[in-house]
Amino acid sequence: MENSTRSDGRAADALRPVSLQPGIAPNASGSVLIRFGHTQVICAATLENNVPRWMREQKVEGGWMTAEYSMLPYSTHDRKPRDISKGRLDGRTVEIQRLIGRSLRAVADLSKLPGMTLCIDCDVLQADGGTRTASITGAYVAAELALRRAIAEGKLKESPLRQAVAAVSVGLLGDTPLLDLCYTEDRDARVDANIVMTGDGRFVEVQASGEESTFSPSEMAALTALAEKGLVELFAAQQAALA
Repeated sequence: MENSTRSDGRAADALRPVSLQPGIAPNASGSVLIRFGHTQVICAATLENNVPRWMREQKVEGGWMTAEYSMLPYSTHDRKPRDISKGRLDGRTVEIQRLIGRSLRAVADLSKLPGMTLCIDCDVLQADGGTRTASITGAYVAAELALRRAIAEGKLKESPLRQAVAAVSVGLLGDTPLLDLCYTEDRDARVDANIVMTGDGRFVEVQASGEESTFSPSEMAALTALAEKGLVELFAAQQAALA
């Protein structure tokens, strides 16, 4: 793909610099600081010996995986008030943490997590676009580290995670498909999408929308192909962090 005029000089099909730093939160069962360019998110996993009340009431066997997501007040250019100061979670927060939980459960066999809940906390330190995709990508690494620790300590027999899961954003800026949008690109894109996939190339979720615009099947196919290219690199980065 030809070079674009992106603000950071990247090619249209290039990820921002990605790094994963494991062990960032020592009190968590597993943790990682993930960076997508200037976007930085701490993902920390904790294994608890309980399940949600609805599982107990309905006598559902196995365990659960869930996530909480928050943007720290100083993560954005203008201070973002904490949700607790408003007395409720905003709709975007609820949507994103549900997406993170769904993404993990899509690659898990919850029967191998008997009577336990794996909680993932995703805290955005700095936001420059792609916080939900960074959170999902980092959440898998934090979860895998926590589950490896539980197996080593004899709390679990085997990992409920069947394979990796990761996510990346794509969009159309004008007619140009771009991979891994930073904030200004996401703001100005006429179409943006978040693609969540498994390590074997299957979709978990595709969130795509036009901003006062529409897009064609061929444009959607081009965006999907671009996401798949980026996800191959993200899966490799996850495995390197776990090695």
